[in-house]
Amino acid sequence: MAALYVMIPAAMALVALAIWFFFWAVDSGQFDDLDSPAHSILFDDTDPVVEQDEAPPPGATNPDEPPHA
Repeated sequence: MAALYVMIPAAMALVALAIWFFFWAVDSGQFDDLDSPAHSILFDDTDPVVEQDEAPPPGATNPDEPPHA
């Protein structure tokens, strides 16, 4: 029975904190735009990068390679 004297005020404080947090979120604009984040995942942020081959064109010399004798 003594635990109820602690648990009931603790539960009421937790509920009050949750209500305060909810109203703070509403006032700060957390719930203003609920559709844009859901749609933004469908679109790319940047253009795709075209990957180029790392191999030099035929006949090109590599400056890091020693000359042939």
